[in-house]
Amino acid sequence: MNSVTKIMSFSIVTNIFLALIKIVSGLIGKSGALVADGIHSLSDLVTDFFAIIGSHMASKPADDEHPYGHGKAEYITSIVIGAVVLILGFSIIKESFESKIVIPSILVVIVSLITIVCKYLLSLFIITKGKKLNNNILIASGTESKTDVLSSIVVLVSAIFMLLSEKIALFKYADKIAIIIVGLFIIRVGFTVIKENIGPILGEKEQDSKYIKEITNIILSSKGIKHIDSFTLLKYGSYYKLICTVSMDGNLKLKQAHKLIDDLENNIKTFDNRILYITVHMEPV
Repeated sequence: MNSVTKIMSFSIVTNIFLALIKIVSGLIGKSGALVADGIHSLSDLVTDFFAIIGSHMASKPADDEHPYGHGKAEYITSIVIGAVVLILGFSIIKESFESKIVIPSILVVIVSLITIVCKYLLSLFIITKGKKLNNNILIASGTESKTDVLSSIVVLVSAIFMLLSEKIALFKYADKIAIIIVGLFIIRVGFTVIKENIGPILGEKEQDSKYIKEITNIILSSKGIKHIDSFTLLKYGSYYKLICTVSMDGNLKLKQAHKLIDDLENNIKTFDNRILYITVHMEPV
């Protein structure tokens, strides 16, 4: 079991626990917003399930049909996650217009407070691990979990307003409004996840100028290389493919030039082992 799978498995167990607490407490405490929030947590289970599948597919080694590995499976999986989240968001909003107005119990406030703390810690953990492992699936799942924190805050506020509805009549609509807001939160995350992962599938380049500068400095500091003619660093999920053209001394023998390029590739991979595939074309000065 790899690191991503372990993290997602932990997330699944936690989300099952939180989802059950929210849905059961929402039904007992008569809060449609808390039930919707519980469904939101269940959406994390769906996204985590796809995340594990995507991680497994992306970790497959290169083969004859996929010479650069299966890293882009991460992006496909993330887009599926985004689509599932979108559908869920629209469904929750639709449901809000059909629900009846019922005043919730104090239980809803207590459960909302507990889940806010738990979900925030979980989302922080997943996003941090995702950035450390440079894994889009974890980041997508963690971002979705972070939105769940905001939705729980909305549920908490709506529950307090509903309890005060006997004094202020308009507050009785707080639960319906909260359900709609939760739905919009979910929809926003879905669009964001899809948008961020469509580009890499089409062949998106790394945009981090500092990171690119570090790699180009390694190339230019290599013996025999005069300057860089072209440089492209493509994203393949959690790893990269580097394609570049460099100018070298035209008087070098072929074996010498080949040895210098081999040394360069080793230096780049030593700098960052995520750059799995390197293609360097030589031009004589």
